[in-house]
Parts: sequence; structure tokens; C-alpha cells
Amino acid sequence: MNYLSTRGAGAGERHTFSDILLGGLAKDGGLYLPAQYPRVSADELTRWRTLPYADLAFEILSKFSDDIPVEDLRALTRKTYTAETYCHVRDDGEADRLAAQITPLKTLGVENGAPLSLLELSNGPTLAFKDMAMQLIGNLFEYTLDKHGETLNILGATSGDTGSAAEYAMRGKKGIRVFMLSPHKKMSAFQTAQMYSLQDPNIFNLAVEGVFDDAQDIVKAVSNDHAFKAKYKIGTVNSINWARVVAQVVYYFKGYFAATKSNDERVSFTVPSGNFGNVCAGHIARMMGLPIEKLVVATNENDVLDEFFRTGIYRVRKAAETYHTSSPSMDISKASNFERFVFDLLGRDPARVLQLFRDVEEKGGFDLAASGDFARVKEFGFVSGSSNHDTRVETIRDVFQRYDTMIDTHTADGLKVAREHLQSGIPMIVLETAQPIKFGETIREALLREPERPAAFTGLESLPQRFEVVPADAQRVKDFIAANTGA
Repeated sequence: MNYLSTRGAGAGERHTFSDILLGGLAKDGGLYLPAQYPRVSADELTRWRTLPYADLAFEILSKFSDDIPVEDLRALTRKTYTAETYCHVRDDGEADRLAAQITPLKTLGVENGAPLSLLELSNGPTLAFKDMAMQLIGNLFEYTLDKHGETLNILGATSGDTGSAAEYAMRGKKGIRVFMLSPHKKMSAFQTAQMYSLQDPNIFNLAVEGVFDDAQDIVKAVSNDHAFKAKYKIGTVNSINWARVVAQVVYYFKGYFAATKSNDERVSFTVPSGNFGNVCAGHIARMMGLPIEKLVVATNENDVLDEFFRTGIYRVRKAAETYHTSSPSMDISKASNFERFVFDLLGRDPARVLQLFRDVEEKGGFDLAASGDFARVKEFGFVSGSSNHDTRVETIRDVFQRYDTMIDTHTADGLKVAREHLQSGIPMIVLETAQPIKFGETIREALLREPERPAAFTGLESLPQRFEVVPADAQRVKDFIAANTGA
């Protein structure tokens, strides 16, 4: 498998999965994608239908990482996807069901003739779907670094869940340090405590005075300083990292198998979306041949992606225009992974992609409405919608009353939008993003009760916290990295 940049640099060069695993952005500022998507045959779909999650992950990842020895990759997926890792946080007596499936499908009911379900992705160590990919990346990083006798300094940005998932996956890992940027005082108390309470010496939390987009811009700025990146061995775990995206492809297949009985059936997925990484994985699954009818992009009040999929206009908001909401992990107005989809939408034309994303930086966005390109969005199965605080709270309340199921704020955004795109006879699977305890304030507002808290997280918010507040300045972050790497 060869990888190329969405912006065209290095055309003709060979980049393997291991080559791009540690680096994040391509040298030209683009994102890596396979030179072509592997296709899945009908026979493979049939054979995969009954596989345990770890073995399904091996089958899918092996199509993208043929430079890793087969038995090594199989051992890594089996080490990652265990009942001990993904089921220990549950206290509801469902351990057997979870152990068997890792990502169980919870059927809610039938609405407008469509079976409506939640794909449970939040049973990992930080109670968020980000664990599904991040735990694997932690093991891949350690494996690759050990083989080459190298070290890595991970720089990431988080609006809530990526940070804790990365830190829990990397804590104590040999040869790895993590420098995680997050917007100061703009995460939930639970999210903040999950990250800042870690005392591991290889974990560094930096609270950026700004919004998530400021933190994300710093990560890109540092990654684009190639001399600094090389000297300090900077890598990334944000969803700009290809391994993050491809690891998430797996649960689309697992969800499809759980919701269908034959490969002739089609399903739709609704994905709460901020940075476009999770739904990008669905796009890739569809390009591989998974029978997906619709990919529904659900946003909160920060509706940049919804606006694009409705109008063809991609208009990045300024920091002052980015709302701080009760689904904070989606408080993003510049979706990093969106470039991967645009690359495919434009027929993989790197010159056009480069110009469009220069327009994003210089003009604040671009408009595909006047060209024939936007019409192709329907060919890729994308539709969208948005939610706000009132509809979020109402959806949490309705789902609890109707189905005796407590959901978090981001999943509520997904369910609200999913109901706008139901088709009779087509199962609709909403990707669950986190457990409700991570957003207790809104749960209490909606249900007048405390959210369920796994015993392992009792007293989390009262633990000592270790972090440093920094301005939204890339040089200050570089100075901090330099001072704490021993380089």
C-alpha cells in the first residue's frame, strides 16, 4: 500500500503505513491517503461477519499496512481489543455482552419504519469513542519505536475527548512523551479532570488561552516547521494522523454486521461531527464497498460542516464566532479531516485541493456551489443537520423516557439529526460518542438526576491537577517542548 498527500508533494515517492504512522501531516501540509482504497469482496464480507472485533480489525488494517508482518499486526490488534480494556468500566451487569462484541449495538426502536440503534463505542478506559483508535495507536507507536530504537514527542490538540484518550493510551509507554493542548476552561469538568489529574512524567497538559481551533492551528504550525519537527521528533495523534482514521473504519463494518443478516442489506450511519475524522472513516468504509446508504453529518451550533453539505459553501468561523456549547467536543469550526473528503470529491486533484485550502487560510473558506463538484456530494451518500442546546436537552429527555437509555450530549445531537433522515426499512445506526457522566451538568438539566458514574471514576474531579496555561502562540509551545524533552 502506497500513500500520497492530498496536496500533491512527493508524487512518485513511496510512503508505507509505517512511514506515515508517526508523522501526521505531509511535508506540503496535506494529509495522507492511500493511493487507492482497497475493495472488499462479497466473500470477505461473509467471512468477516462472525469475526471477533480484534480479528476484524486485523483483517481491515492488514489491507492498509502490508509493511507490518502479519503475525505482528494480529498480535497488536488482539492485545488492543480485549474485554479487560473495553468492558471494565461498566457496572450494569452486561459484561458478557460487551466482552463478546466490544462495540455492541443497542436497538432503541422503530421510528418512521426505520430501525434506530446506537453503536456503543464508549466502553474504553476514558469512556469515549476515541479510545477505539487511540488504544491501538499507542500499541502501534510503541511497536514501531521499539523496532527502530527511536523516541517520539506527540503533540496534539483536543476539544475534550481526544486528549484523555491519547494520554491514557500513551501513559507509561516506552520512548513516548505527550504534549496535549486544550482550550482553557472550555471542556467539561469531567473531561478536564481526566486529563489534568494524570501525574505520569511523560504526560504534559497545556491549557491554551483561546478556543480549540487556536490549539489545532498551533499543532499544524509546529508540524509545518520541518526543522523543529525533525529535531524534536514530533508526531501527532489528532485525526490528521492516518492511523487514527483507519482504526475507526473497523467499527463501521462491525456495526453493519450487527444490524443486518445479509450483505444485500444497506444501512445508514449518523455521526456527531466536529473535526470530520469519525465520519471520514465511514466515507472510507463506503469507498471500500461497505453497503452504506447515507452518511449523516450531525453538528452542534458550530455548523460549518452542516452548512457545506447543505450549500456547498465551506466557511470557517473566527474564534469570536465559535460557540462554547454543551457538546464541547464538537466546538470546532475548522475540520482538519475535511480535506481528505474534498480530495476524493474533486476526483483526487491535488492542485485544486491545495488552492482551496490556501483559500481557507487567506479568505476564510471556499464555495463549490457553482461548480459541478458539489453535486457529487450525493453520490458519496452525505447529508447533514444541526442541533442546539434546547433540542439537545429535549433529545436526552425523550430517549430516556421512551427507551430508558441515558445518552451524552454529542450522541443526542446525532440522534436529533438522525431522525430527520430516516428511511423506511433502512436501519439507522447512530454512533455513540461518550458516556453521560462526561457531561453531567447538561444531564442534570435534562433529567433532574445524576448521570451514571462507573465506580472507577469516583472522586475524579477532586484529584490534584497538573497543567500549565499558555497563550495561543506556537513559539511558546515550541519553547515548552524544547525545555521538557531533554533534547
